Amino acid sequence: MKKIILTLALVGMFWSCKPTQTSVKNEVDVTIDLVNVKDDKVMVTTVPPTITTETVTFHIPKTVPGTYSEDDYGRFIEGFKAFDAKGNTLSVSKIDENSYTISDAKKLAKITYWVNDTFDTETGAGFGNSEDVFSPAGTNIKAGENFMLNTHGFVGYFDEKTETPYKLVVQHPDNLLGVSAMNDADNSDTSDLFTTTRYASLVENPIMYSKPDFTEFMVDDMKIIISVYSPTGKYTAKDITPNMENMMKAQKRFLGKMNTTKKYAILLYLSDVRAQDAKGFGALEHPTSTTVVMPEMMGLEMLQEQLKDVVSHEFFHIVTPLTVHSNEIQYFDFNQPQMSEHLWMYEGVTEYFANLFQVNQGLITEDEFFERMSQKILQSKQMDDKMSFTKMSKNVFEQPYKDQYINVYQKGALIAMCVDIIIREKSNGERGILDLMNKLSKEYGTTKAFKDNELFAKITALTYPEVGAFLNKYVAGETPIPYDEYFAKMGVTEATLQIDGNPFLKGQVPYITVDPSTKEIKILPNIELNAFMTSLGIKNGDIIKAVDGKEYNLDNVYDLVLGSMNWKDGDDIAVTIKRDGKEQVLKGKITLPKESKEGYQVTDESKKALREAWLKG
Repeated sequence: MKKIILTLALVGMFWSCKPTQTSVKNEVDVTIDLVNVKDDKVMVTTVPPTITTETVTFHIPKTVPGTYSEDDYGRFIEGFKAFDAKGNTLSVSKIDENSYTISDAKKLAKITYWVNDTFDTETGAGFGNSEDVFSPAGTNIKAGENFMLNTHGFVGYFDEKTETPYKLVVQHPDNLLGVSAMNDADNSDTSDLFTTTRYASLVENPIMYSKPDFTEFMVDDMKIIISVYSPTGKYTAKDITPNMENMMKAQKRFLGKMNTTKKYAILLYLSDVRAQDAKGFGALEHPTSTTVVMPEMMGLEMLQEQLKDVVSHEFFHIVTPLTVHSNEIQYFDFNQPQMSEHLWMYEGVTEYFANLFQVNQGLITEDEFFERMSQKILQSKQMDDKMSFTKMSKNVFEQPYKDQYINVYQKGALIAMCVDIIIREKSNGERGILDLMNKLSKEYGTTKAFKDNELFAKITALTYPEVGAFLNKYVAGETPIPYDEYFAKMGVTEATLQIDGNPFLKGQVPYITVDPSTKEIKILPNIELNAFMTSLGIKNGDIIKAVDGKEYNLDNVYDLVLGSMNWKDGDDIAVTIKRDGKEQVLKGKITLPKESKEGYQVTDESKKALREAWLKG
């Protein structure tokens, strides 16, 4: 195959040649050097398109789609320089954290700068910390081992040139493989070539370089690729693929014929929480991929459960906003963003689908679905329940709206649920919110955006007047949603439920602790023991060594807690403990502790057909 990548030396030769008057370059060429890492920084070189103005401004994004936070990626840039074709430096003025104005721009031949990664700066201070970049939107530079290239952290854009095509060359060690939803047009072992039609498309295509560890499988006509970086090698792509494959096939069945991408990449970075590493766990969606960050120390069962919820949420973003979205998203301004009013749809409908598909496809029970929605109601009421959701969305970068953003995953999902219920009731169960989103995707699609102030009218026209009334009163308005009224339409009412508790947790309060020096799991000395412990004879201060022959300690304590969620009353169990320095095995039957909790349950069987259309249709 003939090489089409120009080395820096060859590029330098072309710069020294006088261009003809008709020579116009309409492409941004970027090279990221992952080989010559210096002080944990990598060099980025950008060759601009033809510049016809006396000055030009180059930007690194302040914010990117899907994060809803101002992160100032320019603060990770050092040594910004601009050069003419002869290698002379041009005058550069830094006008803000993310922007540089270059003088004599008609002479501009290239710019260079060093990039620091974000993972090394994270404090883990939690949601809302203004200094931390959310890890799945961040970057990692670990020379010779791992590079997480969320491209917005490395590549910038010129004013008025965001619609210009981009060519990205990544030079990398031959032992590292770059995995992306983009196709590599170079067959070299040390250089990859990616092309996109515009800057926003490049930003939506992250790449992860690491030692090759990936799997591929097909879901209908869609190829899924999963790449995993595990610093100690604890997990591989093969460990998580079976669950991911089952889940994504269920998602595709749920979506039906709704158009989706032909290739989808899941880039999973497992963080070493004991080191200076990523501490913001979760995922960030893209049209054809998702970046996921999770702690490597998490047990496999818990990791699989977390991935099921997190990755399914991100995958459903292919419906909205990646297909159905407003002008603010279609023409996203990375440094002076104008936000859309409709986070209730972008995040809320997506989160609702991530739960609804699981009961629809039999991955969870109806009771488990009701429990999830009940928890969302409880959590949403801890926020400002009277705040207009559209107003919060439009002003999400500002207080007091910024602190309410997390409610998009709670009340946003509940808004979607109520819209779904209204449509099901009015259509006698024949249609729901998935049908609405399918119609909206056909009306608009990836290249056609809607106007913010026209969406409610469009939804009303595609559904029923009652849907429009709900959106105006409870989403644009400041009236709290009477959830009981909507559940009742499906024969479900509020009730006090007796549920099985966890043997090792009561709510968020643990019964156990871990000694970091010995890694031993210990029953807290002063806590009131629950029924599980008293029935087996477990005492305060006992050290749990094993359950049914499987040993547990700090390294797999998550497995113990998560696994216990599947225990059943009356099943046999044998717990190996150490008490007063001596080991013994306590055998008996499982007695799960009981807890009272406010929730929802089915009470009206006359609504069974409608309810099943809602949850199973």
